[in-house]
Amino acid sequence: MTLTRLSLTDFRNHAAADMAAGPGLVALHGDNGAGKTNILEAISLLAPGRGLRRAALADMVRDGASGGFAVFAEVQAGADLPPVALGTGMEPAQPGRRIVRINGAPAAATALGEWLAILWLTPAMDRLFVETAGNRRRFLDRLVLALDPRHAQHGNRYEAALRARGKLLADPAGADGQWLASLEAQLAEHGAAMDAARQAMLAGLSAELAGQPDAPFARPLLTLVDSDGKAREAPHAVDALKELFASRRRIDAAAGRATAGPHRDDLSAMHAATGRAAARCSTGEQKAMLLSLVLAHSDCVARARGQRPVLLLDEVAAHLDPLRRRALYERLAGQGGQAWLTGTEAGLFDDMPGPVTRFRVAGGRITAG
Repeated sequence: MTLTRLSLTDFRNHAAADMAAGPGLVALHGDNGAGKTNILEAISLLAPGRGLRRAALADMVRDGASGGFAVFAEVQAGADLPPVALGTGMEPAQPGRRIVRINGAPAAATALGEWLAILWLTPAMDRLFVETAGNRRRFLDRLVLALDPRHAQHGNRYEAALRARGKLLADPAGADGQWLASLEAQLAEHGAAMDAARQAMLAGLSAELAGQPDAPFARPLLTLVDSDGKAREAPHAVDALKELFASRRRIDAAAGRATAGPHRDDLSAMHAATGRAAARCSTGEQKAMLLSLVLAHSDCVARARGQRPVLLLDEVAAHLDPLRRRALYERLAGQGGQAWLTGTEAGLFDDMPGPVTRFRVAGGRITAG
């Protein structure tokens, strides 16, 4: 998967930008605040979800603009296939509503995953292993989505049923039992599908990681755990989930939320070489494990979909020593596909093997070189 063209209109600090990129590595360099990460965020919006910052649409509109923005890309999925035009944004007349078009036709945001898989690693993710379980679940589901575009639909329908059940349980005495049972059946169906996709992804990713060396990037061991931190020993079955939700109506009503289910599961990681929990490892080790995980997942996606995902690596090179930086570039170039990397200094990318597309970003302006 290659983004051959990227155009931004009134997105963040970019009034109008048009970039042509080739396959391989794409290097963006410029001072802090120049708009490099904004470019990666725009690309991340070409996949289902809220992008790498999870920002509100209104926050993405350039200051002083009329109230809308647009992101457009041409994607080359194969040498013998015509390019696909993907677009997203917000129109001033419909604030807060995301617009998506595929080859010019209106489409649901979830449909973007059928055309493009995108993985990213940003400095904000450095503390993933010590932050909330919710952040790790979102990360986990992003990995699943790159392999199974249907995962977003199951997740959206699960969340909708969860909210509806919560509203009914706010007044348990007056709640319609049949409607509750219907909602719990939906939760069970979509929850079991979500869990199966997570389990399958983790099995494939763990197998990929098992074949990786412990250096130069630290290798994690991954486990799906329940809300008590215990390893999940069996998948969530539909009938078992129905019984679970039905049995916990009083508990959930008192808590004001659903206290058990796939939405409470968590991703646990351990440093393979030392056996330490990721949360107890050094910041450098945690960063290395994340990088190792994302690179291995890229291999999983390439094997499963026959196309390598687009990688977005924000300020990753600056935090690696020269040996590991060179190893990263060689691995990215060797595995093929397209990877976009940012850094403050052009010299950070001098060791990149070709082909390399270079851009300088300064004050919202983008120039080649």
